Amino acid sequence: MAIRRTHTVITLILGLVVFAGSLVLHGERATAASNTASASSFHYSKNLTDAERVGAEIWFNATAGNARFFTYVYQQRLGVMIDWYRVLRSDSRDDRFYRWGLINDPDCCTPGDPNCPAKSYDETYGFDYCPGDDELLRHVGKTGYRDPACDLKDVPLAKDDPHGPKDMRQSTCDLEFGTSTGALGLRKFPNPKFDKVKWLKINGGHLDSWDGYTAKVAPRKDREAPAKSHLIDGSIEPPYRIGMSCGACHIAFDPVHPPKDPAHPKWENLSGTVGNQYGRFAQILGSGMAPNTIEYQIYGHSRPGAVDTSAIPNDQVNNAGTMNALINLARRPTFAEDIIKWRKTNQCPAGGNERTCWCEPGQDGKCWERGRKKEFVHHILKGGEDSIGALEAIQRVYFNIGSCSEEGWVNHLTDMRQLDPTMRGFGQTPFDIGQVRRDCPQFRAIEDRLDEVRQFLFTGAPADLYQARGLKNNAALVEQLNKEFGKGAVEQGRAVFANKCASCHSSQIAPFENKDFRTVSTNPKDKGVRIDWLGNDKLVPVSEIGTNRSRSLHSNHMQGRVWEEYGSETLRAKPGDPQLKEPSDGGRGYYRNISLLSLWAYAPFMHNNAVGPE
Repeated sequence: MAIRRTHTVITLILGLVVFAGSLVLHGERATAASNTASASSFHYSKNLTDAERVGAEIWFNATAGNARFFTYVYQQRLGVMIDWYRVLRSDSRDDRFYRWGLINDPDCCTPGDPNCPAKSYDETYGFDYCPGDDELLRHVGKTGYRDPACDLKDVPLAKDDPHGPKDMRQSTCDLEFGTSTGALGLRKFPNPKFDKVKWLKINGGHLDSWDGYTAKVAPRKDREAPAKSHLIDGSIEPPYRIGMSCGACHIAFDPVHPPKDPAHPKWENLSGTVGNQYGRFAQILGSGMAPNTIEYQIYGHSRPGAVDTSAIPNDQVNNAGTMNALINLARRPTFAEDIIKWRKTNQCPAGGNERTCWCEPGQDGKCWERGRKKEFVHHILKGGEDSIGALEAIQRVYFNIGSCSEEGWVNHLTDMRQLDPTMRGFGQTPFDIGQVRRDCPQFRAIEDRLDEVRQFLFTGAPADLYQARGLKNNAALVEQLNKEFGKGAVEQGRAVFANKCASCHSSQIAPFENKDFRTVSTNPKDKGVRIDWLGNDKLVPVSEIGTNRSRSLHSNHMQGRVWEEYGSETLRAKPGDPQLKEPSDGGRGYYRNISLLSLWAYAPFMHNNAVGPE
């Protein structure tokens, strides 16, 4: 139901902020010289179990091989260039947040600063110095680098895991952590193809400069072509390959304990699942392109804090969505869906078809079977399109940012300049989960540890606005707001919410007049989880909501599209919004009723950050 604009909107907001919360994860800063799989003790908080800590390590650090995508495939297959030096150069560290919305890694330092192990930019090729770089820098231009992910200590398999009791998980090395670039979630790896002599030649004899590498180079006089930079020149390779973890989009400031200076946060100022509402990821991914190119216009349009999950391959919707705060997930509603997907098993029939059952070679009883079942699952993404399970939705993020791109993705991408439907690259084809599992070790490395990531994401218990205001408890907040806005203002807001909003924005069962929207679970295992998720997550026609409809027409999970295998049969069987008359190319035209927990902390608002200052 659309929120009606009435004279009671102020009291509604007052009531709402009183029962809104945010995730808080605390940690301590480690020294910049540390060389562990985790760059800090942030994940060793007393609030995390061993499994949750492993999940946090993966969420923050694992790229699952996508550095190759951002180094080669992105340019060669999509024709889009990223100027990583422009984004990550260490002499602009203090401006990085303000220009790009990236969150600086507290463990990294600018070469030459007091107590920084690197004394000059030459040592780091112009980048920040970060934990683990003593080893990484020795392998620039060489092979033999041992990734810090190799040192990740797995937790024991669950006793009821069909792939147990023997541990047959893919090597943790294939998670591919690398080291921090200085911006959280962006990771660097030594490029074995780096040629120091060539680098010095094009950059005026300087190791710390990328200016010659990124500068436009005029074509030969006998050729008619626009000037291009060495970013697209395969004969010159940079010292680093840059990869991306999930944390790039999801790490940001803890709303209750924000940093005094956004450019210099400490670990206690950060949250791993809050969602980065500042990140200018569209501009980062087009940072090596001229604004007048079609590629920049397609990839660089998103507002800060929003990413276009339909950008690659592009479905021409061009309406990005925010990175939702992942909080109170234990109470997020689930729905019975008809699902075709792969499920764990310990054997396959002799002579069976690998399209329906497959066992990993060399592993005794590590098998997967594909079939159709009813399951209770979450609705994930703005229109609930990821609808075959939370674990699969987590893993799809890795493919969306380039993991296994050469093994299983590039052949399904469209050619944005191809207009002839009879030509190769005109239309999408479905990503094949079974094939990529077989061919990509990074797929298996992530898949084998998805439950640890899930456990980390489920640690989020909301904290309250009263804490951000330095008050003792919620009663003190109510008293403060009533003094500021008038006697009974908070209760009036609660009544308006119950009458006008709770039918969509509560996970409790009607009637709502006497419901307590702040009730906390009394189960000690829930760690302060709220009973009410403040949203029912049901799909509502966009014509009823009345907001911008483009994102609701996302079609990449429809039959024949790239993410077909990540959408349920229930999703595809659902009729489109009957009030939409324009072509939707298969998109259904729905938005889900998202949670309003911690609403006070996450402006701008709406699904695409359209309401509020940027």
